[in-house]
Amino acid sequence: MATNHFDERVAMSYDVREGNRPVAEAVAFLAGLAGAGPALEMGIGTGRVALPLSRRGIAVHGIDLSQAMVDRLRAKPGGSAIPVTIGDFATTRVPGSFNLVYLVYNTITNLTTQEAQVACFRNAAAHLAPGGHFVIENYVPWLRRLPPGETIHPFDVTPTHLGFEEYDFATQIAISHHHWLKDGRVEASSVPFRYVWPSELDLMAALAGMTLRERWADWDRAPFTGESTSHVSVWAKADPAL
Repeated sequence: MATNHFDERVAMSYDVREGNRPVAEAVAFLAGLAGAGPALEMGIGTGRVALPLSRRGIAVHGIDLSQAMVDRLRAKPGGSAIPVTIGDFATTRVPGSFNLVYLVYNTITNLTTQEAQVACFRNAAAHLAPGGHFVIENYVPWLRRLPPGETIHPFDVTPTHLGFEEYDFATQIAISHHHWLKDGRVEASSVPFRYVWPSELDLMAALAGMTLRERWADWDRAPFTGESTSHVSVWAKADPAL
């Protein structure tokens, strides 16, 4: 059973903390793959990507475990027109088939077991029309930054936020610790994620009957190299007619 870490407390501040990240390049990239649509976003959240994608005329559907996050989507202009199913995106099915299924902003790591991540790929493939594409935006694990024997890596140190990852190498779990300074008070949270390498994702795709078509360092199609800290990967479902 999936655990919902995006409760009301997280949802009410999510757009302030994360929602202002640039999305134009991501939306253009995804729109090019979706064509006439439709598209399915796994972990649709507050609609940071889904809403501008829908404004391009693409029918976007969503799956999300958090009712609180979806309520924020519903409150935005155009949000009530996007169908969203509440459930675990690794296993939840929605009607129809899609030209595009996608997860953005490290959402695949919300699934904290390899089995769940494999199930997600199979679920994506089951939703895709033949020849359709599955896209994941994810970070490359930061293990190279850890000195030998260390398990903690600070990734954000500012006057209002301290963020650090605590790694369990045996399970590939990274617990993301956050301490926010707000109105003179400190808000703390700790959430587990399962970090995953691009090559492992390729194997999951192969198990689901999909093949890697593109991999970039970012949405702007910068080349992916051994020094890249993130990747945007595109897999295609086989089309028996070709």
